[in-house]
Amino acid sequence: MSRNKTHSPVKEYQTGGWKAHWILIICTLLHAINYMDRAVLTVVIQPIKAELGLSDGDIGLAITVFTLSVAIFSMPILFLVDRWSRKKMIFLMAVGWSIFTYATGLARNFIGLLLPRMFVGVGEAGFSGGGIAMITAAYPKEKHGIMLGIFNIGITIGLALGMIIGGIISVRMGWRNAFLIFAIPGVILGICALLLKDYKTVKDIDAGASGVGFFRSIGALLRIPTLRWFFLGYGLLLIMGQAQMYWTVPLVMREFTIKEDAAGLILSSGVPLAVAGALSGGWFSDLWQKKNRKGRLLLPGWTALLSAIFLATGLLVLHLNWAIAAVLAVLYGFFFFVGIPALSAVSQEVIPPAHKGLSWGMTIFCMYMFGGAWAPWAVGGISDALGGGAGGLTLALFISCIGGLAAAFCFFMGSKSYLSDVDKVKDAVLVADK
Repeated sequence: MSRNKTHSPVKEYQTGGWKAHWILIICTLLHAINYMDRAVLTVVIQPIKAELGLSDGDIGLAITVFTLSVAIFSMPILFLVDRWSRKKMIFLMAVGWSIFTYATGLARNFIGLLLPRMFVGVGEAGFSGGGIAMITAAYPKEKHGIMLGIFNIGITIGLALGMIIGGIISVRMGWRNAFLIFAIPGVILGICALLLKDYKTVKDIDAGASGVGFFRSIGALLRIPTLRWFFLGYGLLLIMGQAQMYWTVPLVMREFTIKEDAAGLILSSGVPLAVAGALSGGWFSDLWQKKNRKGRLLLPGWTALLSAIFLATGLLVLHLNWAIAAVLAVLYGFFFFVGIPALSAVSQEVIPPAHKGLSWGMTIFCMYMFGGAWAPWAVGGISDALGGGAGGLTLALFISCIGGLAAAFCFFMGSKSYLSDVDKVKDAVLVADK
C-alpha cells in the first residue's frame, strides 16, 4: 500500500491530544442522541397504538421502513463522507434526523408516523460511519478498541435516556412531546461538529484523475475475505439485537401490566452493566489483539454466542421466575455490547483509508438488509398471528436468538483471514486537512 502522493510537503494527520478527545466527546454524544431518538419510539409503542389505532404489525413495519432507509442510504451517504467532509456531513445528518424526529411527534395516522421515521433513518444512515472514521483516524490503532468502546457507550446511554426520559414525558405530557423535545439536542451537537478537526479526503490508491466510482469502491470492499464474513455476521447479529431493542419494552408492559415510564425505568436499570460491557469490550479487544492477532473477531464470536444463549434462556423462564429472567437479560446486554467495539474496529482495520466511511456504510447496509431491518416487522407479525399478547411476543423474540448463534459462526470464520487482510493495509497513512 503506497502512501499518499503529493508534489509539496504535507503535514501528516496527528493522532491523540485534546482535539482527538473533542472528536470523541462530540461523536459519542451524537451517538447517544441517535439512539435516544430510536428508543423513544420503543417506549411509546403502546400509547401510539392506542391513539392511532395501529397493530403490532403496523408498528413493526414502521420500524422496518426506518431501518431499511438507514440501510439503503448508508452507503451513498458514506461514499460522500469519504469524498467530501466528515464533519460537514455529520452536521447535516444530525440536523436532518432532528427535524424529522420533531415531525414524528406531529403524526395523526399510520402514514404520518411512517414517513417521518423513514426520513429520520435517512439522516441517521451515515452518522456512525462518519464518527467511526473520525475517531479511528484521531487515535493510534492500539487504542481503537477502547476509544470505540467509549463511542459505543452512546448506544447504551442513548437507549437508557430515551426509555427513561421518553417514558416520563409520555406519561406526564403525552407521547408527542417526547419526540418534539428530543429533536433539540441533535441540532445543537450538529453545530458543534463543525468545529472538529478533520483529515484530508483520501483518493483511492487505484484512482485516476476522475477518482474511483461508487460501485467499484463497493467491489473493492467485497474482495476482502474478512469483510464478507463480517458483513454477513453483523446482519445476523442484528436479527436478535433489533428485535430485542424494539420489542422488549412492549413485552414487559404486557407481561406486568405497567405503563411506559415504569417499563422504561425497569429496563434501563441494566444499562450500567451494558456500559461496562462496551468499555470492557473495547479494552479487552485491545488486550486480546496484542496476545492473539485474531482477537478482534474471536471476541465478538464468543460474545454473540453467549448473548444469544442468555437472551433465549431469559425468555424461556420469564413466565416462571421474573427475577432470574431479569438477571439473564442483563447478562445478555453485557455480552452483546462487549463485542461491538471490536466489530467497529474490524471495519476500519482491514481497508485502505479511501474507504473508511464506505466500509461502515456497507456494514450498516448488510447489518440491516441481512436481518436487522426485517426482524422488528417479523416479530410484530408473529406476535399478531399468536394473538398479540405477551406469550406470542415472547415466542417471536425467542426465535430471533437464532441470529446470534449464526453470527458467532460467521465471526469465527472471518478471523481466519483477518491477519492477512490487516497486513495488506498496514503502511497506509493520513494527511491533515488544511
